[in-house]
Amino acid sequence: MAETADRLREFRMPDVGEGLTEAEILTWYVGPGDTVTDGQTVCEIETAKAVVELPIPFHGVVRELRCAAGQTVPVGAVVITVAEPSAAPGGPPVLVGYGVAPERAGCRPRATPLRPAPGTALAKPPVRKLARDLGVDLTTLRPASPDGVVTRAEVEAAAARHTTPPPGPTEPPVPPKPDDPRDARDPRGSRDAGDADNARDHRDARDPRETRVPVRGVRRATAAAVTASAFTAPHVTEFVTVDVTRTTRLVRELGREPEFAGRRVGPLLLVAKALLTAVARHPDINASWDEAAQEIVRKDYVNLGVATATPRGLLVPNVKDAHTLPLTALADALTELVTTARAGRTSPAALTGGTLTLTNIGVFGVDTGTPILPPGEAAILAVGAIGTRPWVHKKKVTPRQVLTLALTFDHRLIDGELGAKVLADVASVLERPQRLIARG
Repeated sequence: MAETADRLREFRMPDVGEGLTEAEILTWYVGPGDTVTDGQTVCEIETAKAVVELPIPFHGVVRELRCAAGQTVPVGAVVITVAEPSAAPGGPPVLVGYGVAPERAGCRPRATPLRPAPGTALAKPPVRKLARDLGVDLTTLRPASPDGVVTRAEVEAAAARHTTPPPGPTEPPVPPKPDDPRDARDPRGSRDAGDADNARDHRDARDPRETRVPVRGVRRATAAAVTASAFTAPHVTEFVTVDVTRTTRLVRELGREPEFAGRRVGPLLLVAKALLTAVARHPDINASWDEAAQEIVRKDYVNLGVATATPRGLLVPNVKDAHTLPLTALADALTELVTTARAGRTSPAALTGGTLTLTNIGVFGVDTGTPILPPGEAAILAVGAIGTRPWVHKKKVTPRQVLTLALTFDHRLIDGELGAKVLADVASVLERPQRLIARG
C-alpha cells in the first residue's frame, strides 16, 4: 500500500501467508467509479492452496483496476487504485500510515455511517473468516449496528439457525459444471477480461483437435507437491483386505443414536478413528523427515488430512489435533472439512501442518490404490470401496462386507514392520469395532 500526492491510494496484493508468492484474481466485485468502504471485499483470489476474499483497508472511489480477472499477480504488485477523500482545508496534517491526528477531545464520529455496496457486507476479517468456516453468507444477514457491520455474534446465531446437515465426507464430489460459475456471477469475473485471454483453455494452433489447459492454482500446486514427494521420499505400500461387516452395522446403529442426530456418519469416520487409535499405539508412524538437520521429527499431535476432490482440483485440508476429538466432534470436523473444501472456502491454514492423511478412493468404486505421500508426511492410508464378497466366517463361506486398505509410507523413517503393525491395527479395529473401547 502506498499514498501518492493526489490522494490516490494503491492496494497491493498482500502476503496471505504460508510462503505463497503469487495469486490469481478470480473475480472483481467492484469497478472504476464504485465507492468502496474500509473492510469491503473487492475481489476474490485463488492462491496455490485456497480461494481467499480480499478486503480493502481504506475507503474511497475506485480509480483503476490494475489487473484483470484471470491474471496471476505477484505479492506486492498494485491491483487497484482508490481516490480517497482529501482532508478539509486547514485541517490537521495527515501522517502517512496513521491517518488524521485525533483532536484532544477524541476522534470525531463519522457523519454518515458507511454502507456496503450492493451484494456485499461489512465485517472485520476475523468475522469474515468465521462466516466462511461456518458456511454463513454474510450478504444474507441484517446487522443490528448503525454502521451496518456484521458482528461475530450475528454470524454464530445465523450458523445455529442452519439445521440442514451438509454432505458427508464419504459422498462422491460434485463434478464441475461446464461453464465456470464465476463467469456468470459478475462480468468483472470473466476470464475473457483484459489481457487474461492467454489464461483460458484454448485449441492448439498446430492441431485444433487438441485443447491446451493452462496449469495454475491448485493444479499447479498439486503437480509440484506430488512430483517433489515421489522423487524425494522412497514410497512403500502395504495392503490388507478386511471384513468390515460389523463396522457397517455399527455405522447404521450410530446413525440412530441421539448424539449423532443430524450428523453424517459413514465408514470413513470409523476408519479415521481406527487410524488415530493405531497412531496412539505406534506413535513413530506420525513423524516427518528433516533432510537439512538429518533428523526424524516425531509429532505428539495428529493433524489428520483428508484428500478431497474439488472442482478446482485435489486439496488435502486437515483436522487439527484430531487425536483429542470424541467421535461426535470428529464427525463434525470431517464433514465441515470436506464441505468447505468443495465449496472452495478452505483457508490456507487448514491446508498446512498435516501429519498423516486419509484418502477415500472407495467413493469412486475403486478397490485400492498406491497413494503418493503429501510432502512432509510419513504415511497416507487409502480406503477402498466396500463390497459384498464370499468370505470365510465362523468356518463357513458366507457373503460379507469387505474392503481393502492400502498404507503408503516413507521408507526412510518407517520400516516395513512398523507399517504392517499400523495397518494390522486399523484392520483389526474395523473387523471388530468394539476394540475401539478397549484401546481407548
